[in-house]
Amino acid sequence: MAGSQARLRRAVGHSIRHVDTARHALLDLARGARGDVRADAATRELYAVDASLYRRVPVGALLAAHDDDLALAVDCCARHDIPLTMRGAGTSLAGQAVGRGLVVDCSRLRGVEVDPGSMTARVGPGVVLDDLNRAAAAHGLMFGPDVATGSRATLGGMIGNNSAGARSIVYGMTADNLVELDVVLADGTRTSLVKGGQAPAALEAARALATD
Repeated sequence: MAGSQARLRRAVGHSIRHVDTARHALLDLARGARGDVRADAATRELYAVDASLYRRVPVGALLAAHDDDLALAVDCCARHDIPLTMRGAGTSLAGQAVGRGLVVDCSRLRGVEVDPGSMTARVGPGVVLDDLNRAAAAHGLMFGPDVATGSRATLGGMIGNNSAGARSIVYGMTADNLVELDVVLADGTRTSLVKGGQAPAALEAARALATD
């Protein structure tokens, strides 16, 4: 752990030494994250682009290895006032997967549990659509939205974009096929959003601000 932090200090100090806030944020994140925190030039260039024409060089990237890493990243970025961008496979054509702050790569969070009785599945944000459908097919099931990038697109990205596809007129968009979301709110609160359930107080407060 000490060795990895020393390497991070050298990488961050070299690549963004003029941005003290970002350096402290990444070092703070590295102390608690289970996944890798990287800020070397190659990593920053890799995450500066997605499938769109946009290029935004981030201050660093977190390769999340556990759900706890996501909550830690939100908390850390909030405390250090660093922009946060969540990323799946980077198949976005509109630049949603790039940003100048911290990029959190969720592609390692690939857990899949299919419940044929309720015809539902619990998945991590890094699960690729085709992998979910292969697991579901064993029970005669499938996930309706069929994006053209199904061999690469992750469920986290599809949820963020409310992705559709050629069959969406029959099976609906991604939002129409969600039952529950485990989320981390902007203040670091972890909660579950259940279809038909009551919104948490933080969301109600945000709605009130938006309508004022």
